[in-house]
Amino acid sequence: MQPINRIKPLTGIIITVFLTCATVISSSNPCRANNSYIDITEYGADFTGKENSSHLVNRLIDSLSRSNGGTIFFPAGNYLCGPIILKSNVSLFTDAGATIHFSDNFDDYLPMVPSRWEGVRVRNFKSPIYAIDAENISIKGKGHFDGNGQKWWDTWFEVSRNNLQGTKWQQIFQQENDTLLAGNEYISGMHNFLRPAMVMFYNCKRIEIEGVSFSNPPFWTISPTFSENITINNITITNPAHSPNTDGINPSSCKNVRISNCHISVGDDCIVLKSGRDADGRDAGISTENVTITNCTMLDGHGGVVIGSEMSGGVKRVTISNCVFEGTDRGIRLKTMRGRGGVVEHVRVSNIVMKNIVKEGIMINMRYHPTPVEPVSERTPSFRNIHFSNINILDSKKGIAFYGLEEQNVEDVTFTDFSIKSEEGISAAYAQNLIFDNIRLSCNNSTPLTLANCKKVEINQYRVMEPVENTTAITLQNCNTVKITDCFQPGKIEVFCKADTASKNIYIMNNLLPGAQSITGNKPEENFILFNNHK
Repeated sequence: MQPINRIKPLTGIIITVFLTCATVISSSNPCRANNSYIDITEYGADFTGKENSSHLVNRLIDSLSRSNGGTIFFPAGNYLCGPIILKSNVSLFTDAGATIHFSDNFDDYLPMVPSRWEGVRVRNFKSPIYAIDAENISIKGKGHFDGNGQKWWDTWFEVSRNNLQGTKWQQIFQQENDTLLAGNEYISGMHNFLRPAMVMFYNCKRIEIEGVSFSNPPFWTISPTFSENITINNITITNPAHSPNTDGINPSSCKNVRISNCHISVGDDCIVLKSGRDADGRDAGISTENVTITNCTMLDGHGGVVIGSEMSGGVKRVTISNCVFEGTDRGIRLKTMRGRGGVVEHVRVSNIVMKNIVKEGIMINMRYHPTPVEPVSERTPSFRNIHFSNINILDSKKGIAFYGLEEQNVEDVTFTDFSIKSEEGISAAYAQNLIFDNIRLSCNNSTPLTLANCKKVEINQYRVMEPVENTTAITLQNCNTVKITDCFQPGKIEVFCKADTASKNIYIMNNLLPGAQSITGNKPEENFILFNNHK
């Protein structure tokens, strides 16, 4: 028994030393290696929303990230926070009934950090949720994030009207961006006050946002930038219709993006794909590519799914499917202008239902702002290889409109299996390699399909439903090489296809047109090649 008695004092010393070391480690690192799931209320966070918890939350995030990662848990309650800075291998998890209210004290979002604002790289206020150079980060749960944006919006309105000048935030922005401001006319016109996106992940990888909801952002809601491998699933974004620039989800120069099962109703565009503005975007040279958007519902907003106008780095390989748009200004919108440069290509849109669209169901516009014609250069944008199928547009102002540039047409666009009911029909200008296949169009004007300055066009199985008086089914202005085949027009129309003298090589073949009083308007048919048509 004597050896055992000699060991007892030594055992006590070891236990004492161990407990002392554990206490030191615990005080310096609140998230110990064996505790990777942190309930912030157990560390003193105020769940009544009276005290700002951001310093505590960020300290816990730092500790978790240093300890190989983990989860920050917000149980049900109300929390006041300044910016939350996510780090690698850390997840935010919000319980049902948890609401994080972000501070509207602009000082909380200083110092300024690397950001991108409407496609231009700047140093700006931190976002309420921000990460830079992080990997494997996520926001999950059933909780809600309130950006408390009203003060940001009000200040922006005052700044934009020149009613607020020389504030300390404007002075800081000017100091942080002096070189940029000297050379960027667009940003220098913003009065040195740029609201931050609510969520910005800058140069990050492996991002997940799932289950949560957002409202009232200072600016755009979710804006991953220069990031890749992004999953956004089953979230809700609800912003007031009057709130300025409160887009929903705006990936900018991102790769491998998956957006699904989301419900979005906002004060600007619902989902927008971007890749930089003008020279700064071309200099960054990073496209947005490999994007899927599916199973989403979108209400209100300026556009359902939009590409551009800041697309100078290019947007490639995009699918948009199985979505419903109701009450948006436009359904699908692609927009750019001279000066942007960049290429938008390989886009497929399918299985979409639209209702009560304020303007166009589909708009492709390379003339977002009017500019004079210029020689083709790196400033010249390009839209090509864009395909639409299985689209139902109910009660829109206009069904489809697309406008290219004189020096750079919209190219290789197809419209297949469409049902459209609108006040106005379809119009296009400066486009080539177009296919319209199986289009049923009902509208309130007498020129439902008008093409101007277009070439290499195919129109197959096109029908005007419930035509109005004196309808001309197809109107061509300065078009070349147009083939119209396999159309059936039982409803009464005045003319099937009318073309001006500048239009050439119009092939009208194999059409059954019992409702047409005239096939070509009784004009000389030197512009037309007619074969096997029956009235």
